[in-house]
Amino acid sequence: MSTAADTAAAIGFERPAPELVARLAALPAANIGDAMDRLGVADSAIQAIWPGAKLAGPAFTVWVAAGDNRGIHESLAVAQPGDVVVVAGGGDTSRALLGELIGERAISAGLAGFALDGAARDAEVLGEIGLPVFARATTPAGPYKNGPSRIAVPIAFGGVPVLPGDIIIGDSDGVVVVPRDQAERIAEAAEAVFADEADRRARIVAARTAAS
Repeated sequence: MSTAADTAAAIGFERPAPELVARLAALPAANIGDAMDRLGVADSAIQAIWPGAKLAGPAFTVWVAAGDNRGIHESLAVAQPGDVVVVAGGGDTSRALLGELIGERAISAGLAGFALDGAARDAEVLGEIGLPVFARATTPAGPYKNGPSRIAVPIAFGGVPVLPGDIIIGDSDGVVVVPRDQAERIAEAAEAVFADEADRRARIVAARTAAS
C-alpha cells in the first residue's frame, strides 16, 4: 500500500520542460534509441495495443504486484496532466491491469497514456477514445485490487530502469525511456540521427529515380 510519503513524492518530483518532451515526441523511437547507443529501449514485447497509438510525456512510475492494479488507481489521484503512467507489473500477462474504465478516468485527468510491463484489455475501446496504451499483452481477465503498490519510485520497466520524470516515447516500433537529466543531449543527438537518415534515404531514392 502506498504511503503519505509516496504521495508527496508523486506530487513533487521534477518533470522535464514540455518543449523538450515535444522535441522528442517529434522523432521516431528508433532514432532516439540509436542516440542512446541502443540502451533505454524497452523489451520489444511491449507494444501499442491499438494501431497508430503514440506516447510522449514524463514518467509517473507505479510498481504493482503481479496482476494487481491498486497502485494504478492511486496514481490517477496524483498524476499530473501530460504524465505517462509507467507500470512495473513484473511482466505478468495473466490479468489486465487496466481497461476502458481506467482509460476514461485517465482522459478526464489529462494523462498522456500508459506504458505497462503487464497486460491490458478493452483495446478496441481504448483506441476509440484515443488513449495511448502500450502493454506486453492483452487479456480479458480482470485484475486484483489488493496491493501492495508503490508510486513515484524507481522501477524496472521492460528491462530498463525508469525514474519519475524520465521521458517516455512510444510509437509503432515500441517504447524508449529517456533519462530526464540527459534528455537535452539525447534530443540533440536523436535529431542529428534523424537528419542523417533522412539525407541518406533521399540520396537512395534520387539514385533509384535517376537509374529508372
